[in-house]
Amino acid sequence: MSEPITVVIVDDHPLVRQGVRDFLETQLDLQVVGEAASGEQVVQLAGHLVPDVVLMDLVLPGGIDGVEATRRVKQVSPRTQVVVLTSYHEDEHIFPAIRAGALSYVLKDVGPQELADVVRKAARGEAVLHPHVAARLVQEIQGAGAQRPNPFYELSNRELEVLRLIAEGLSNMEIAEKLVVSTKTVKGHVSNILSKLQLQDRTQAAVYAWRTGLVRRDQPPVQPPD
Repeated sequence: MSEPITVVIVDDHPLVRQGVRDFLETQLDLQVVGEAASGEQVVQLAGHLVPDVVLMDLVLPGGIDGVEATRRVKQVSPRTQVVVLTSYHEDEHIFPAIRAGALSYVLKDVGPQELADVVRKAARGEAVLHPHVAARLVQEIQGAGAQRPNPFYELSNRELEVLRLIAEGLSNMEIAEKLVVSTKTVKGHVSNILSKLQLQDRTQAAVYAWRTGLVRRDQPPVQPPD
């Protein structure tokens, strides 16, 4: 008999992890070797255990979300395949996760046996995508996304606002005042922007925004909310 497929489950809800574990452990060819409640934990586990598959939730507590955790898992253990298991199917979640290295993307309404099959396929390097996710990726490849006015579709609307203000030369404090949020919130948005666009610092972000047309000389500055 061949070695079982090793799996690490990542979710910040203990009941979810336990439910997934309980079922997967009924499958003779699957072995749950670890659980993580945060991005930091799964990166450590992946480097130590080198599992075949990581089941990754996207919304995690702490400074590392599921997208960044996926990227880091692939860095510390390139052979590990990441399967996103989430409740979210919006573009702002799909594209960053796939770009970060996720092989498969399924929603939490997936059936237990189907999830086990997704894990088996991932271990063989075969991708499984929820139909909605697959449709969005096909549309993007075929150029439907090219018609979008926003080339930074992996960023949320608020992150786009922050990026525009960075490009206009505003500091974190000035951005916070203009958007009526805390400086800490702005710092979090800046960190997410750099991570999603794979940039090193604010200067690169500003240059990138200008070069790609997100900010134009003839475009009026972002106005604060009423």
